[in-house]
Amino acid sequence: MKSLNQLLLDFDYEQNFKDDDFYVGKSNFYPFELINKWPNWEKNFLNICGEKFSGKTHLTNIFLKKFEGIKFDSNLLNNENLKTIKQYQNIILENLNLNVNEKLIYTLFNIIDQDNKFLIITSLEPLSEVNFKLEDLKSRTKNCLLAKIENPDDELMFALILKNLSDRQIILDKKLIDFIIKRVERSYGKIFEFIYKIDKISLKKKKSIDFKIINEALEE
Repeated sequence: MKSLNQLLLDFDYEQNFKDDDFYVGKSNFYPFELINKWPNWEKNFLNICGEKFSGKTHLTNIFLKKFEGIKFDSNLLNNENLKTIKQYQNIILENLNLNVNEKLIYTLFNIIDQDNKFLIITSLEPLSEVNFKLEDLKSRTKNCLLAKIENPDDELMFALILKNLSDRQIILDKKLIDFIIKRVERSYGKIFEFIYKIDKISLKKKKSIDFKIINEALEE
């Protein structure tokens, strides 16, 4: 099994964005494949969507490492940024949501289109399902190439749990990991949250993680 480093919960653990630390499974194969196929895309606009902690930022960092470009947070985008992008071929806009300046986002779309640049947008849900107020923007977002990160399958869950445990210098028997997989919610965020819980309980009780501690965390 490959080494994995998806986004981690912010519990003072260093995040490491190495390509070889990204575990590719059925759930995230299509987005990973697409970013590596640049510039051979059907469209110049790519929307990578998925729940929090699913690895969207990790993917965009892999892309920037290989192909270069510039990244902005959608909530912080301003007119100066729009001037800056002129010198870049690839632009990444992270966390696009309803709390943005829609006119600025629409202007960005137009610049990408007119200058034949490429735009990668990350979001929690497909942009085609976001109810923007600006009709022109709503229309443009429906024309993005969509790459959705699905909920993790058993193999990816195993890798995520193993990586999180390893980052905390915790070693668990495979049967304990399998026990967790069968019971924890199939969600990236919930997996990280659960590992944090069992680590916290283990430290508090000054005991190694066992079935009892896992069940206690499940009941919280």
